[in-house]
Amino acid sequence: MKIEKTLLSLDLETTGTWIEKDKIIEIAMVKIFVDGKKEFFEKKVNPQMPIPEIVIDLTGITNEMLKEAPIFKDIAKDVLDFIADSDLAGFNIERFDLPVLERELSLAGQSFSWKTRKIYDAQKIYHLKEKRDLTAAYKFYCDKELQNAHSALADSNAVLDILEAQIKKYGEGQESLTFLDQFDYKSNAEFFDEERKFRWWNGKLYMMFGKYARQQTLQDVAKKDPGYLEWILSADFSEEVKLLVEQALRGKFPEQKK
Repeated sequence: MKIEKTLLSLDLETTGTWIEKDKIIEIAMVKIFVDGKKEFFEKKVNPQMPIPEIVIDLTGITNEMLKEAPIFKDIAKDVLDFIADSDLAGFNIERFDLPVLERELSLAGQSFSWKTRKIYDAQKIYHLKEKRDLTAAYKFYCDKELQNAHSALADSNAVLDILEAQIKKYGEGQESLTFLDQFDYKSNAEFFDEERKFRWWNGKLYMMFGKYARQQTLQDVAKKDPGYLEWILSADFSEEVKLLVEQALRGKFPEQKK
């Protein structure tokens, strides 16, 4: 790969996916120069908050491992100095890593204007060039070309073939369709409800709408402004949300599932 300017590839591990709140627990950067020389930067970071179990399972980074790690403020200038004026690369960095890094640097008193730089986001290119539709899934799992794509009957039959192939691929010798029950995004959901009106963070629920959006926990709103919750009960919200709010007014709050 030939480059005309220093290129820096970066990746963050964080306590979650909430850009405005979650914290960095690890940062790694690889800088490649025009002559092919590489430099590396890798640091664990103490987020000063508990790491959710799902993140521990995913990254292998535990709370114990970060007890003696620096907080991000202590390494912020080193991070910025390493980035220098490089072009930037990564996977989904425009939508996640760069906004999180910009916020963390800002909180540490450092300025980072990544939107003015040239960015090579491998995920964006991947999604543009490699289709992720039913035809592509049929080819991947069944190694067949889908004939009459977008015909309702052909598509319905293709789905059944794909499910059967997925059981064979992931089922560890099992043949039952119920094996696929475990592949459910809800089990990893950071949102409480289907409409994403309430989001979990650090074990508490935050509103994602209205005047308290992204700022106040449900517990705080119930204590400070119960009238706002009573308004929710009379407004056009799902029964799931209304039940949550009704219980909150009684002082009952759900616990986040592990």
